[in-house]
Amino acid sequence: MQNISRITLIGPVYPYKGGISHYTSLLYEALKQKHNDVTLISYKLQYPRFLFHKPQKDYASDRFKVDDTQFLLNTVNPFNIFLTGRIIRKRNPDTVIFQWWHPYFAPCYRMLCQILGKKVHKMFICHNVFPHERFFLDKFLVKLALRKGDSYIVHSRSDARDLLSIKKNAVFRHNPLPTYNAFHITGMSMLQARRKLNKGTDEKILLFFGFVREYKGLKHLINAMPKIKSTLGEITLMIVGSFDKDKQKYIELIHKNNVTDCIELIDGYMPDNEVEKYFAACDLVICPYESATQSAIVQIAFGFEKPVIVTNVGGLPDAVDDGVTGYVVEPRNPEALAEAVRKCYTREVIKTFEENIRKQAYRFSWERMTEVIEELQNDLYVIK
Repeated sequence: MQNISRITLIGPVYPYKGGISHYTSLLYEALKQKHNDVTLISYKLQYPRFLFHKPQKDYASDRFKVDDTQFLLNTVNPFNIFLTGRIIRKRNPDTVIFQWWHPYFAPCYRMLCQILGKKVHKMFICHNVFPHERFFLDKFLVKLALRKGDSYIVHSRSDARDLLSIKKNAVFRHNPLPTYNAFHITGMSMLQARRKLNKGTDEKILLFFGFVREYKGLKHLINAMPKIKSTLGEITLMIVGSFDKDKQKYIELIHKNNVTDCIELIDGYMPDNEVEKYFAACDLVICPYESATQSAIVQIAFGFEKPVIVTNVGGLPDAVDDGVTGYVVEPRNPEALAEAVRKCYTREVIKTFEENIRKQAYRFSWERMTEVIEELQNDLYVIK
């Protein structure tokens, strides 16, 4: 059997923002620990400004910095893509791993695959086969790139179905999104985190974290808060994330439900070094999504051994074991969310969930992720 030795990993990494940037860094470190010869190539230009108006980089914390990163790839410059492909090919890698999450990258990645040729194993890690917000020609673009791959890793069953819809005989593995435990930077305890946030020791605290988008279903959680409040008494929901242009409609919904006293809005992008205190302070993390493939928020929560309430969409039920590490409820259902929160605060359920999260650590480990990569490499070697 052939073992992976020379790997080129392509994707965003510090100082680029976001969960996939964190993922790329953690995967790089995990592959290095297995004594692979890993080259990390990131973007000289990820998105042009006219397509992505917000700042793409965050220098506030270098927790996920990879010193050896080579920022070579300009995703809109064919001449640059050609040269980068030639550089990669000259290094004679056994495997090139592409981070895939949006059809925008299709022309760039397809061109790289063609330059690399048939001898190089081209693996796509699919965070989303199709984008969250679908658009005209997205399926065409996805096919343009992904059909050039040799193997694939998906993090949800829904993504597995999507992959097979565009490549019927795809060689792939379904592996849960690994745990983002690197945010536990200082080892802050719940008591220390609550002191930082001026929260009481015995206060019940819920957390909704991340960019606020319509598909994430925050409105359903806000609509659940009156019942949660009437059932459990004093409780706080911290909503931490960037609202962009939609903030006012959520404020109006909070007032309409008369829950201004139990909801705290912390608006804005949260730098990596500020994440820890919110997860350390809370009892539960809630992801009331209307649609999803998977969510890095769940894996950040598990990194802090926090139970999660999720909805039965996409890959979320693959990550949260219902009644074991959290609860899975139907989407768009405030009553179900409220009932799940109520159950979490009865009969020491939260402590039991925390113990179960610890027991399942290997399933969500980066070590397991590297083993899956090796399995795919070996499978492809046997097929060839």
